[in-house]
Amino acid sequence: MNTVEIVPIREEHAEGFHRALDTVARERRYLSFLEAPPAEATRAFIRDNIDHGFPQFVALRDNEVVGWCDVRPKARPIHAHVGILGMGLLLAFRGQGLGLRLIQQALAASRQFGFHRVELTVRVENANAVALYRKVGFEFEGRLRDDVCVDGVYGDLLVMGVLL
Repeated sequence: MNTVEIVPIREEHAEGFHRALDTVARERRYLSFLEAPPAEATRAFIRDNIDHGFPQFVALRDNEVVGWCDVRPKARPIHAHVGILGMGLLLAFRGQGLGLRLIQQALAASRQFGFHRVELTVRVENANAVALYRKVGFEFEGRLRDDVCVDGVYGDLLVMGVLL
C-alpha cells in the first residue's frame, strides 16, 4: 500500500472529501448525518474553514481523500474558545494509526488557532473511536441518552472534551 500523507485541506480536495464523507455517512454508524450534504454545501464548508483558518486536515493516498479531521468553533460568542471535532476514515484505512495522526495534527492546529477546549460526541458503541479519543486526552463529560435514531433504533452519544 502506498503511503498516506496528512495535509491541510485545499479547495482541490473538495470532491474527494465529499466522496469520503458520503461513504462514511452512508455506513449509518458513525456520523451525525446519513449522507453527505450537497456538493456545493461541502465546498462552502471547506472554503469557510480555509478562509477562517479553522483546522481541517485530510488523509491522502494517491491524491485521493481517505479520511479527514476538522475542528470548528461553536456558534455563540461565549463559546468562541471551544472547537467541535469531526472526523472519519474510509473502512479500508481504519486500524492503521491514521486516525491518531489526523487527530494529533488537528489538536496541535487547534491549540495554535487559539482554542482552549475541543469537544465531540461519539456513539457509545463506537469503541475504537472512544479509545482513540481517550488516547489523545479526551475525557468523558456526559451521556446523551437516545440522542440518535437510525432506522428506528435509538442510541446514546457520549460527550467528550479535552482542554488544550
